[in-house]
Amino acid sequence: MVKVKIIVSYKEGVEDPEGLAIKKSLNLLNFNNVKNVTVSKLYEINIEGDSSSVKKEAEEMCDKLLVNPVIHKYKIEVEKI
Repeated sequence: MVKVKIIVSYKEGVEDPEGLAIKKSLNLLNFNNVKNVTVSKLYEINIEGDSSSVKKEAEEMCDKLLVNPVIHKYKIEVEKI
């Protein structure tokens, strides 16, 4: 069994609307030192198989469903459990 962690975030130069809203709210709550907030998604998926085939399968998941390649970048981490 292998645990795959997929971290999806916005590419450089793409506005993060949720991050901007959180930053604005924090500033309104007098957290004035907050200059930037970035929000990312973390998917943890347990898959049967070996590390190399599982990583390839995770890349397919990203390409077909989890990531919009126009605005997102992703990182895959594989951990044997």
